[in-house]
Amino acid sequence: MGEALNKFVEEARHLSETFDSHTVFSIGGWDISQYTLYMFFILALVLMVVLIGGRKLQLVPKNKFLNTVEYGYDFVNTSIGQDVIGEGFKKHIPFLCTLFFFILIANVVGLIPGAKATTGTISITWALAAISFVYFNFYGLKTLGVFGYIKSLVPSGVPGPMVPIIWFLEFFSMVIRVLTLAVRLYGNMLAGHMVLAVFSLATTVFLQQAVFSMDFVTALPAVAWFVLLVLMYAMECLVAFLQAYVFTILSASYIGMAVHPH
Repeated sequence: MGEALNKFVEEARHLSETFDSHTVFSIGGWDISQYTLYMFFILALVLMVVLIGGRKLQLVPKNKFLNTVEYGYDFVNTSIGQDVIGEGFKKHIPFLCTLFFFILIANVVGLIPGAKATTGTISITWALAAISFVYFNFYGLKTLGVFGYIKSLVPSGVPGPMVPIIWFLEFFSMVIRVLTLAVRLYGNMLAGHMVLAVFSLATTVFLQQAVFSMDFVTALPAVAWFVLLVLMYAMECLVAFLQAYVFTILSASYIGMAVHPH
């Protein structure tokens, strides 16, 4: 068992390097990393889902795929758009559905052994957060006007002397949303996949050592690691959905606060 443990520790030291971004190929001076490549693959999948789902609309869907797509749309429409944004939510549903389905499909694809989690790199999640940030600010400015939107950062009823302080704090809180959105999604997805990688490596190392040395004692930790791997994998399937939901509902919340100031 000691030899298996030493081998595991040695290989685990280089495990983080497998998550580093590296250039797969270059186009006209632009370096395309494995994460960017998967991003375009996810975009193609989302487009395929939308096109197939849109072409075969039925009053009462009988196809399981169409049922799933319709359920996802209805979930975003009702539980996120209507409940969080309120009045005028319909115009924002296409944007929110795009966010939800892109992140969900990216997370699910990332769970396939050997695949890369697009949302497991900060550059992709930063781009998603920046898009959300620009979107809700654009509609805030469009709905309230420049002066009205700036003024709306301060809640009504705040005493005059406190207005500049509250405005600065609210403005800073609004700006920092782009960072919190990006880091929350990136951190959760990267951490989960790193834990899966550790459990997978431990299972492989201890199992190989048990088979090669015909050591029953060494096989026991391999079984334990495998059970943990299965449990963690099941949890990550739930996290894949939850992170798509959290990112989308936070974006909807920011849209609501921008167009319906209190």
